[in-house]
Amino acid sequence: MKDTIKTIKVLNELLQGEYMAVESFNNFISKVEDEKIKTEFQRIQQQHRSNIEKLATYIQNLGGQPDENLGFKGKMGDLKVNMDLGFKTDDGEILKKAIEGETRGVNMAEKILRGNLDDKSRDVVGEILQKDRVAIRKLKTLAEQKCVCSVNLRG
Repeated sequence: MKDTIKTIKVLNELLQGEYMAVESFNNFISKVEDEKIKTEFQRIQQQHRSNIEKLATYIQNLGGQPDENLGFKGKMGDLKVNMDLGFKTDDGEILKKAIEGETRGVNMAEKILRGNLDDKSRDVVGEILQKDRVAIRKLKTLAEQKCVCSVNLRG
């Protein structure tokens, strides 16, 4: 029971990260001009929404309650994205911020995977991690096409 409570807590942290990603992509989508980038942002945002649904259902099936409130940390992250982007931002800078955000999400999921999870929880987190890695690769490809030279395109 104690392990299940810890697992639910950790999964709720990941759930919060997914909500933050959806909010960040709302900002990115509203500011980006390139339709190809906008479409990819919308696809990635939809993937995060799917991750939210999967995590929330899984947490409930463990007997927990999904924390579906963005909370203070999430609101501060949203504010930071808005401040970083400002009013006049080019698509390259927006792509860079999206890559940075997705990378933070991958790092968080990797940290969770290194923790003490049961096999099923590990599979759920691993699936989300894999999808986020694919999203980063697609964003980096778009950045290369856009010639965003200030973004580290390796990895």
